[in-house]
Amino acid sequence: MSALTKAKGFKKSKSGTYLSIGTTAFGAISVIKQVRRARTEHDTLQLVDAVVSAAAIVTGLAILYRELKRLGDDDVLLG
Repeated sequence: MSALTKAKGFKKSKSGTYLSIGTTAFGAISVIKQVRRARTEHDTLQLVDAVVSAAAIVTGLAILYRELKRLGDDDVLLG
């Protein structure tokens, strides 16, 4: 099995999905910093960019959550 095949398999695994959720949520930190900076500088365009980025993060997390449900995770937190 090649490394690429293993990587694709990991991406579709529960562990890979959890890792994706973590990295996506970690991106929220930079968005929070961007919002604070935009509000301090009264930069509306930068604030709009941060809001759009936040929406992308929320959407990404929702898709990953759905993937976990599809994989049949037995985690208590997912219900």
